[in-house]
Amino acid sequence: QVLLVESGGGSVQAGGSLRLSCVTSGRTMRTYAMAWFRQAPGKEREFVATISRSGGSTIYAESAKGRFTISRDNAKSTVYLQMNSLKPEDTAVYYCAADGVFSAGSRRDYDYAYWGQGTQVTVSS
Repeated sequence: QVLLVESGGGSVQAGGSLRLSCVTSGRTMRTYAMAWFRQAPGKEREFVATISRSGGSTIYAESAKGRFTISRDNAKSTVYLQMNSLKPEDTAVYYCAADGVFSAGSRRDYDYAYWGQGTQVTVSS
């Protein structure tokens, strides 16, 4: 069992930055690939980024490439999402997720067994 707790969301103006954090507890985080997803009002949940168990490989959604960076610190049991050059269309609830099956991570939300409660990110124009 893994418990995930996100933080770092908030309200920013377009062009601003935020860093989301997700602290895990329970089974050691290094046994999981980690990911960030988001869900905007009235839309389906969508993949943002994933990082492998070791942190050696990452995958990004096209919308996140060049602006967002996912990283992890296994010693601190924490995964991060640095978001720069934020746009109003980035407004959503951001969720952290853990996957114990695929070491490199996955773009598919159904591959993730554990989820955090989400943190709201609001970007105003």
